[in-house]
Amino acid sequence: MRSAQIERETAETQIAVSLNLDGTGLFAGTTGVGFFDHMMNLLACHSGIDISLHVHGDLDVDTHHTLEDLAIVFGDALTEALGDKKGINRYGMFYCPMDEALTRIVIDLSGRPYLVYDVRLGVERIGTFETEMLREFLYAVSVHGRMNLHVTNLYGENAHHIVESVFKGLGHALKEAIRIEGDENSVLSTKGVL
Repeated sequence: MRSAQIERETAETQIAVSLNLDGTGLFAGTTGVGFFDHMMNLLACHSGIDISLHVHGDLDVDTHHTLEDLAIVFGDALTEALGDKKGINRYGMFYCPMDEALTRIVIDLSGRPYLVYDVRLGVERIGTFETEMLREFLYAVSVHGRMNLHVTNLYGENAHHIVESVFKGLGHALKEAIRIEGDENSVLSTKGVL
């Protein structure tokens, strides 16, 4: 079973994440940030990955440490659950519409982290979620998930819709990239390793 459980404890946060890549998209737990719980639930649902998390962070300061550390642990868990990546599709792409917004997500689970981020949100907050944390979260996921991640919002007006299209699109692109479809004894790379 492609699964992992990772814990991280710092002076600022205590985070535990469990993933089952071959799940049914179940989500359990809370980040302490209502809007972000909604986003993580969407990510689970649209990727088919079961995500369970326990998060305690210094939200009295702001959401930065909590959400960045969650992304670190999520990315580490994804890397561990993927193991040697034999047989995976490796690449994933999805265009996700959400009402007036359209976002393109492209992933390569290459082992070489890189984030290209082109999303403009016209507000500083959605509920208690600081919108500048969207880039920080995706950056930490790309680094710790060891993926090349391109996130482009092509258009949109409502910040909630734009962020929702990012997380739904990320879920679908991940679902495609982690899918086992090749030779389970090899990886999709001329190097022989990802």
